[in-house]
Amino acid sequence: MATIDRQATTMALAHALSAAERGLAVIPLSRTKLPALRSPHRDRSAPDRPAGPPCHGECGRFGHGVYDASTDPRRIRALFAAAPWATGYGIACGLPPHHLIGVDLDTKSGTDSTTALRELALRHLFTIPPTVVIVTPSGGRHLWLTGPPDVAVPNSASRLAPGIDIRGAGGYLVGPGSRTDHGVYETAPGAAHLSPAPCPSPLLRLLLPPPRPHRAGSPGTGSHPPDAHARAHQGDGLIQFVLTAHTGQRNTRLFWAACRAYENGLGPALTAALIDAAVHTGLTLREARSTVASAARMTPRRT
Repeated sequence: MATIDRQATTMALAHALSAAERGLAVIPLSRTKLPALRSPHRDRSAPDRPAGPPCHGECGRFGHGVYDASTDPRRIRALFAAAPWATGYGIACGLPPHHLIGVDLDTKSGTDSTTALRELALRHLFTIPPTVVIVTPSGGRHLWLTGPPDVAVPNSASRLAPGIDIRGAGGYLVGPGSRTDHGVYETAPGAAHLSPAPCPSPLLRLLLPPPRPHRAGSPGTGSHPPDAHARAHQGDGLIQFVLTAHTGQRNTRLFWAACRAYENGLGPALTAALIDAAVHTGLTLREARSTVASAARMTPRRT
């Protein structure tokens, strides 16, 4: 049974309630940085275990990880009351109003993640604006950024560069003031008065997944060599990429495809087709238009 540190739990709850006042949805965490409440569906043989897709809290019970996150003080108090061993709190990413994106610069991997991010910034012509920075017990840093409301940034580990992890939709960041087995997470000096800054557009494009390449000879690709008629078929590939989106990735795929279209001078010609494809997958016309408009604003055009 977990040892209960009532003072650490009280402080974690206080920090969590303060974060919630700023619009950040929170959950209680254990000393291991994992959600403090276990899933009510962990017993696969339980008669009340839901069939089909995983339960994200529809059952009404606690224990669904980041899906329990809330800004409601009464719910937050109830979550911590159900987990009196919690010594920290997690902040859910990707949720309104901030649509938080966390850039985790690790120090334990033996790589210089800060230098790697600086090199990415130089290569792709962006700068990280002044923003919230959290210092981890190991000396790493978490940079808090915000994303557009119509784009879901996926979680990733070292995909951007070695030692750089991304916390996006469905992920969470350990909140400042949380106590873990290795120490306390703290706001970096000089960052306490800052709010999360918007993610630079070039960095946001790097955080979105590329489309899966089509295999030669597969339906819709023909038997042309890879470089033949590449520009003519690029638009068809982007539209197909949007059409094959599943629930939870429709906005992200549409945004990525629209960015690629505008980068390559195809934006105006493909806008209507991309919107139609997105609506076909289940987005509303308003959502699709908003996502494409965001891509058009944020993407530099070819000259």
